[in-house]
Amino acid sequence: MSSPPTAITQPPANGLTDLETIALYIHIPFCHKKCHYCDFNSFAGMMGWRRRYVRALTREIALVGEAARLANGMRRRCRTIFFGGGTPSLLPPADIAAILAATHAAFAVDVAAEVTLEANPATLERGPLPDMRAAGINRLSMGAQSFDADLLRWMGRIHSPEEIISATEAARAAGFDNINLDFIFALPDQTMDQWQSTLDRAVALAPDHLSLYSLIVEPETPLFDWVEAGTVIPASEDCSADMYEYAQARLAGTAYEQYEISNWARPGKACQHNLTYWRNLPYLAVGAGAHASFGGRRFSNAKPLAEYIDGVSAYQPTAATLGLVGGPVVESETISHALEMGQTAMLALRLHEGLDLTLFACRFGVEFADVFGAKITDLRTWGLIEEVIVDGTRRIRLTERGRLVGNEVFERFLPDSADH
Repeated sequence: MSSPPTAITQPPANGLTDLETIALYIHIPFCHKKCHYCDFNSFAGMMGWRRRYVRALTREIALVGEAARLANGMRRRCRTIFFGGGTPSLLPPADIAAILAATHAAFAVDVAAEVTLEANPATLERGPLPDMRAAGINRLSMGAQSFDADLLRWMGRIHSPEEIISATEAARAAGFDNINLDFIFALPDQTMDQWQSTLDRAVALAPDHLSLYSLIVEPETPLFDWVEAGTVIPASEDCSADMYEYAQARLAGTAYEQYEISNWARPGKACQHNLTYWRNLPYLAVGAGAHASFGGRRFSNAKPLAEYIDGVSAYQPTAATLGLVGGPVVESETISHALEMGQTAMLALRLHEGLDLTLFACRFGVEFADVFGAKITDLRTWGLIEEVIVDGTRRIRLTERGRLVGNEVFERFLPDSADH
């Protein structure tokens, strides 16, 4: 398999210069089976659409890259690439290589760009893994979800606990040195013993990154219908808090550092793509149902495969649409200055490092306290946030107590939120 095109060497950027770069999300909507709790734009049994979909993706990448060029005509710098889904590991390595080749043609991709592929342990066969690595994937994110076989079946997952182990070992053998495992807690009827066992086995497997999420009952999913009908009783908030606090205690003192409310990583292995979201930096997105935030706007593509593919095929750039992503875009909104400030604050507070107050002032031309002074006073009084000095930089971050009620803190920074 041929290697991806040579990337342009770029010095690492930080702070405000990252506002001039992008991260790229690539949505792959195909699945073998839709999980009961999943509300992502994904489709089971539709792999027959793969070739048309990949052709549409490569065309959209070219269109988006052209629209995002700098004022001087140069390609915009791309720091990270993330294949999400769905189950992107269902794509053959040749398709992945073709999509990455289109990305390198459209953007100035960093030499050391983090390139993540989401995967189901059951679909990671030993054969394709070396070819995926050769195509340019350097980080795998596997939806392990649990080491309990009964809970996996209840969720509708198609893999077994043993396949989590074999997939991780196969990925290591193929040369992957950056592997994430996702797990879900606070499942209905899940016991603390089951959660403790899952964490013990996860740590023993020694992935580079762990993502631990509390189950959310999303509308328009089978799980939502079951809860509405009363046939499934969700875990209580106390149960969820107990499991979260146990995870914090279990991982404290290990090789993993908690850098975000739901994410732990070995040193140097924090997910750079997701840090783009939490730092409220620009990102572009391609594929059916993909959401982007760029140029002061947030926009999303059509979700149905046929509508998305037809939209990309029919789109013709004109003087009126230059600088805009057209074709499959079905929703678009302008982000106000006030909303951008609020979102920057609430997203940064998810991070252990918190919000850099100096960087905030430079980005928005106003001191954080001048905008959110009353809210800060209340949250400090209640012991939910604290001001700290990290590497000589003043920051605001959540306290341990604040992490348990993070959503209640975050909503206070949105422009239409009312103090209560």
